Amino acid sequence: MEKRWNLDQLYLSFQDQAFLNDIERLKQKLENMQKYPEMDITEMNLKDYLESANQFQDLVEKLYAYTSLTMSSDTTNQEALKYSSVIENILAGFADTQAKIDRWIGEFDLNNIQDDYIQEHLYILKEVQQHNRYLLSDEGEKILAQMKTTGSSAWLKYKDQLISSMKVTMDNQEYPLTEVLNMAYSKDKDVRKKAYEAELKAYQSVEQGVASALNAIKGEAITVTKLRGYDSVLQRTLMDSRMSPKTLDALLAVMKKALPVFERYFQLKAKALGYNDGLPWYELYAPIVDIEFSYPFEKGSQFVVEQFYTFSKHLGDYAKKAIEQDWIDVYPRVGKVGGAFCSNLHCIGESRFLLNYGNEFGDTITMGHELGHGFHGECLNTQTALNADYPMPIAETASTFCETIIKKAALHSAPDKQKLLILENELCDCAQVIVDIYSRFLFESRLIEKRQNGPLSVEEIKDLMVEAQKESYGKGLDQRYLHPYMWTWKPHYYEADYAFYNFPYAFGLLLAKGLYGLYQKQGPEFARTYEQFLSLTGKMDLEDVCQSVGIDLQDMNFWQNSIDMIKEDIDLFEKLLKRMV
Repeated sequence: MEKRWNLDQLYLSFQDQAFLNDIERLKQKLENMQKYPEMDITEMNLKDYLESANQFQDLVEKLYAYTSLTMSSDTTNQEALKYSSVIENILAGFADTQAKIDRWIGEFDLNNIQDDYIQEHLYILKEVQQHNRYLLSDEGEKILAQMKTTGSSAWLKYKDQLISSMKVTMDNQEYPLTEVLNMAYSKDKDVRKKAYEAELKAYQSVEQGVASALNAIKGEAITVTKLRGYDSVLQRTLMDSRMSPKTLDALLAVMKKALPVFERYFQLKAKALGYNDGLPWYELYAPIVDIEFSYPFEKGSQFVVEQFYTFSKHLGDYAKKAIEQDWIDVYPRVGKVGGAFCSNLHCIGESRFLLNYGNEFGDTITMGHELGHGFHGECLNTQTALNADYPMPIAETASTFCETIIKKAALHSAPDKQKLLILENELCDCAQVIVDIYSRFLFESRLIEKRQNGPLSVEEIKDLMVEAQKESYGKGLDQRYLHPYMWTWKPHYYEADYAFYNFPYAFGLLLAKGLYGLYQKQGPEFARTYEQFLSLTGKMDLEDVCQSVGIDLQDMNFWQNSIDMIKEDIDLFEKLLKRMV
């Protein structure tokens, strides 16, 4: 049984009259929105706009989600491709109107608002006023939006098609890339090494096309950043992230300081696997204990639900519903995108989850991670659409918190051998989120800097990737076996409007560990505090959201405390390894 997700709550098909009617409704709503910039500056008109904008957001999300989710599960679906372009083109024509509306909002004095509904949206409105300084002319906004449909959006689709249709040849047999990536977790060392070598070789057939997409998308990001008057692509990302540069500086400083801690972990794992020169890349995810710990989806999903119930009934019930009501597309197949993601659908109060489940314990953790994203959306269903739109960094917090719940609960009662496997999985994930993410931040920073002078060749891009990996992993990895193509299939580099989708993962991991520390101190009553915290994430700066639970994001000690929790796990990991010898 394939276990694909059910999208019927959105639409039954692209011929569904409800879908076709909503396309027409979208056009009508866009036309109706054009009236606002001409209206008087009154609270009544502003409230009317906010109500319309919330309805509009839900409608756009519903239409776009159906096309994008369909494409994610089948990148060759021509109807999805067609309607994705149709929706983008309809929305592109709205860019100049949105710019006019934003300028209209800029004329309001928001300090003396009486209406309760408007007050609920004051943060969003003040943010619009702040961003107005980076608006182009109405005509300029319209041109940019229209060019994007044949620029970065088109390049993104092209890259997705290249990667999702890639075939990797191994032992004279062809595999989809997603299946080969899962082989990194195989118990057979020869399979892991062959998969790594075959994967690297396979990228040669698409490297030029993917590099062209990367150059085009980063080039557009740089151009738009300059046109709008931002100091840098990173400054724009931080503003969109509702995060101060001081917070990022504190986070990165602690991550860099922690690299030797993780180097020690890699060396411990390398030694356990019989390597003397550091860990080869293809052994990053290698199991270090020979134990039958298979987790087919049925077992894994039951495990996740049980562990979620240890935190709260709400979280457990949510995961149970998601699994039972077919919100999850489970297994890898040709034409399906790689990786895993959650799509929160505020428009219907549900979520959908894409996995590429490989029956390993790590796949169970990934499922818990994505369900954590979904629970974040669940806690925001009481908010309006505008107030439910949270920024990148906080996006990875609920997911990582749920991972921590699963792993800590599993560690509590496991025997040593199983405990070592669970702990190794946890440390492997933490290393990815601190060390590899740090390498991705270095890579993207340098890529953007060099791209300002023109497109980079495939070899230049590969060199930047390897350089960043050497700097981050240090002696933890065998530097003869790195991964020069890590930029090809990671989707985060290919969103023109969302550069630097790397540090949010580290932010999420370390913030989640800090929150878990609060949970350990406060006990079961923390569940309510946690849900309230998540409900605020769409209508405050990150610093203020975290202050609501007493966390100072600009204090390096906070971040260091979370790193220290990981260091304790590495100490336990070393002790368990010695017991196994």
